Order: sequence, then structure tokens, then C-alpha cells
Amino acid sequence: MNTYQEYYKENIVPSLMEQFKLKSPMEVPRLMKITLNMGLGSAVSDKKILESAQQELTQISGQKAVLTYAKKSIANFKLREGMPIGCKVTLRKEKMYDFFEKLIKISLPRTRDFRGLSTSSFDGRGNYTLGIKEHIIFPEINFDRIDKIKGLDICIITSAKNNQEAMELFKQFNFPFK
Repeated sequence: MNTYQEYYKENIVPSLMEQFKLKSPMEVPRLMKITLNMGLGSAVSDKKILESAQQELTQISGQKAVLTYAKKSIANFKLREGMPIGCKVTLRKEKMYDFFEKLIKISLPRTRDFRGLSTSSFDGRGNYTLGIKEHIIFPEINFDRIDKIKGLDICIITSAKNNQEAMELFKQFNFPFK
């Protein structure tokens, strides 16, 4: 079993049950899923960018990335309905905890000029979204083989009812807030 998963069950659940005065361990907020998304507007003109992004996102997550397609045609961007414009991955269970631990302990500290993450990125329902400007902070990416530095959106979905519960859950995981 994953170390963060064990840590959650053994330490975080009892702590949050006591703090929020919950009766059942099933009421305690938990991580539901993590979604990774790469939107590539430049993929309209060059298909190789999309293929490399899909391969790199697969390396980062440990799970095959799925292409996303345009829902509408936009003439100004030379975009037609059904064209591939990005890729995404949804992580759950063990892979989610592996990625979450890697994000906190390895990748975020490698970010240039990192001073912590904003606490205002919660959506009101306990979910947290962060954007990464350079996907090369992940250790799986080989600097020599990348053709272009790409951005990455990470959404961490929790079962928390509000931002306060989610914030406390993330603090228990030692999430690097400012």
C-alpha cells in the first residue's frame, strides 16, 4: 500500500474526526481523484506537439493520456469541431496517491522561485486547482528530448463539503501553502 494512503488512514482520519467532531470515518474528507490536463492551442497547426504532449503526460502520470477534441469550430483560431487540441488523465486510488506524494515531495520544490501555493485556488466545494507553467519539474521528463515547454493543469477533487475542510485535509498532508 502507498505511504500517503497509509498515512491518511492512520493519522489524518483520526485527527480530522476529532477536529470536526465527526462520528464515522466515512464522513472524513478524502481525495477522490486527480485530473491532469494539457491544453495545446498550437496543436492545431502541428500534430507532433500533440503526440509528444500525450507521451509526456503518460510518463508523468503513469497512465495513458487520452486526447481531447474541440467541441466547437472557431474560425479565428483555425479550429474545427472534432480536431484534437489537448490531452488529459484521471488518476484514482493508488496511482492518485503516488502522484500526490510525488507532486508534494519532489515536483513542486523543483519549481523555479517556488514560495508556496495560493490558498485562494479552492472552488467553494473543497476542490483545489493549480497550474504549472513548466512540465519539466517532473523527474520523469528528460530535458534533452522535449521540443517545447508545456503547461499543465492539476485538479485535486476531494469529498470535502467546503473549503475549510479541504484546507485542513491538505494541511494534514503537508501541502505547501504560502
